[in-house]
Amino acid sequence: MSYIVTRRQILMLVASQLGMLWLATQGFTKQPVKDGTMTTDELTVRVFSIEKGTYIEVRKVVRSEAEWRELLTPQQYNVLREEGTERAFTGLLLDNKERGIYRCAGCGNDLYHSDHKFDSGSGWPSYYQAVAPENVATRLDRRLFMTRNELVCSRCESHLGHVFDDGPQPTFKRHCINSVSLTFHPLSGL
Repeated sequence: MSYIVTRRQILMLVASQLGMLWLATQGFTKQPVKDGTMTTDELTVRVFSIEKGTYIEVRKVVRSEAEWRELLTPQQYNVLREEGTERAFTGLLLDNKERGIYRCAGCGNDLYHSDHKFDSGSGWPSYYQAVAPENVATRLDRRLFMTRNELVCSRCESHLGHVFDDGPQPTFKRHCINSVSLTFHPLSGL
């Protein structure tokens, strides 16, 4: 029995394969905004402030891509807004041993405390937990043919890195973070 493949069948196969490739590499990473408007509940977020020692309500940071490009360096823009990754062992904060707070480079939200930092050997600053669960959000990342949990700032939704289940006690988590996603503030200055 012979089977004749038509041009249309070949085109349909190629189109479906391209669609699957797109979904595997970048689909599902970001949910589109409904209609560009936000409800009152979506305008604020509850985060923990190290400086105040309590939870506070802050406005979410929403900027246009042009405003982000003006605010951030090209490398920061690539990581925070385009979900890029800095090269391993190149980040300025990788070997920082000072006591302080690591904040989001995009909006200043408190993200990590130096007491929770550890040397994972991965080439990126690593923390076993965030300042508070509300300060860092996760979302599913299915790019590059992998399924990972992406970490984003809960205030401005900037990409920080990923979380893995191979960290130390007490959480056994490793928040693997790009240095350019962070700014460091010594505790003596707070």
